[in-house]
Amino acid sequence: MSVQILSAKSQMRAAQLFNMLSMAAITLMPAFPVLLLWIAGSIVVYSASICHPNPVVREYVKFGGYRFYGLIGSLLVVLTYTNELKRMFGGSLQMWLVIWLISFLVVVPLGLRDIWRASKEEWRDLRMETP
Repeated sequence: MSVQILSAKSQMRAAQLFNMLSMAAITLMPAFPVLLLWIAGSIVVYSASICHPNPVVREYVKFGGYRFYGLIGSLLVVLTYTNELKRMFGGSLQMWLVIWLISFLVVVPLGLRDIWRASKEEWRDLRMETP
C-alpha cells in the first residue's frame, strides 16, 4: 500500500473551485455560451469534488451545487413563459437584465461567503492509503 498526502491548500482549493467557477459563469451570463459551457463542465467538477475524501470539501461543493443547479432548473421553468415575461418587464432586454440580476443575487453573494469561509477553515493535510 502506498500513502498519498492531500495538502491542506489543495483541499481548500477543491472546496472553493465549484463556487468560483459558478460565480464566474453567472457573472458572465450575458455572454450566453459561457453559461452553457459551465453547465456541462460543472457536472465534471461537481462529480469529481463530491467524491472527495474530506467531508468538509464535499459540504462546500454540495451547497454550491444546490444553488447553481437549483437556479438552472428554475430558469428552465421560468423561461417557458418568455413571451409573458417580455410583456411584463417591457421587452427582451429588461427581461434578461432581471433574470441576470436575480441569478447573480442567488449565486454570487453566497458563493463569496463560502469561498471566504473555506479560506478561514482550518485545513489539515490528509493522509490516504491507496492500493
